[in-house]
Amino acid sequence: MATITAETGWPYIQHRGGPVGFLHVLDPHTLAFADYRGNRQMLSTGNLATNDRVALFIMDYPERTRLKILGHGTVRDAREHPELVEKLAGLKERRLIERVFTINVVGFDWNCPAYITPRYNLAEIESIIAPLKQRIAELESKS
Repeated sequence: MATITAETGWPYIQHRGGPVGFLHVLDPHTLAFADYRGNRQMLSTGNLATNDRVALFIMDYPERTRLKILGHGTVRDAREHPELVEKLAGLKERRLIERVFTINVVGFDWNCPAYITPRYNLAEIESIIAPLKQRIAELESKS
């Protein structure tokens, strides 16, 4: 997520991520995600206090797609918005959420996949090679 620094007007980019599904669609124009305790620098939060413009750059490496989203961000104290926290996290995680970021989307663009190198996490690799493992097991059982 990129925000705009108050002091210089330059973009500041901070990784935001989580398990699959961490970014939630609240309505046709609003996205949200939970924010957990981090490095305590609060740069994105501070930037949004003076300039609400944000950009998200979302990659799907296995499918070789990327999505750019532009919008206006808001930071909300999780303690003051339990209804949002409930939508964004399971019971175990809810107590760890400090803030909720919401983004009012004003534009988006799907980019060309030409130079995206496919990358896979362990679960995706396991799923891809499962049929091969099964076939190897079948062949080994016949010998």
